[in-house]
Amino acid sequence: MPDSKLDLSDIPESTDAELRRARRVGRPVSGNAKQLIAIRIAPQLLRQLRRMAAKQSKPYQTLIHELLEKSAR
Repeated sequence: MPDSKLDLSDIPESTDAELRRARRVGRPVSGNAKQLIAIRIAPQLLRQLRRMAAKQSKPYQTLIHELLEKSAR
């Protein structure tokens, strides 16, 4: 269902007190933040990279980053 079809009318507005207690959610700010990009990779290559990453027990995006970094040196 697209967001435009959601009925949020029964959700009350947050109070000032609730907003003051709110905390940021997500990764902590650091000096080593990576930049989000979009890249097109052939499906077969992506499957192979995911398998390689699984064998090394690491996320496939981390593996891709490591391979690119090594190649760029």
